[in-house]
Amino acid sequence: HHPKETELLFPRVLAAVPELGVAVARLDRDHEYTERQVREIQHLLGQLSEAECRQYLSEAMFMSFTRYENDRLDGVMKKLDTSEP
Repeated sequence: HHPKETELLFPRVLAAVPELGVAVARLDRDHEYTERQVREIQHLLGQLSEAECRQYLSEAMFMSFTRYENDRLDGVMKKLDTSEP
């Protein structure tokens, strides 16, 4: 969806709300970075066996899920009052 945002959505947003220029530019840079990372991962996966790909992807999904859960728990833990027993 990134090319559609860059080519179709962002110009309309900027025309309607020019003060969002910095935010739109950042999103565009993020898109470019993400696309490069995806191409690099695809290249590396192309060098692995099918079993190695499955292992890599399952570990990556686990790490992503764990990071997501930790981020959610971190917010809850910060709200807790640790001064009471």
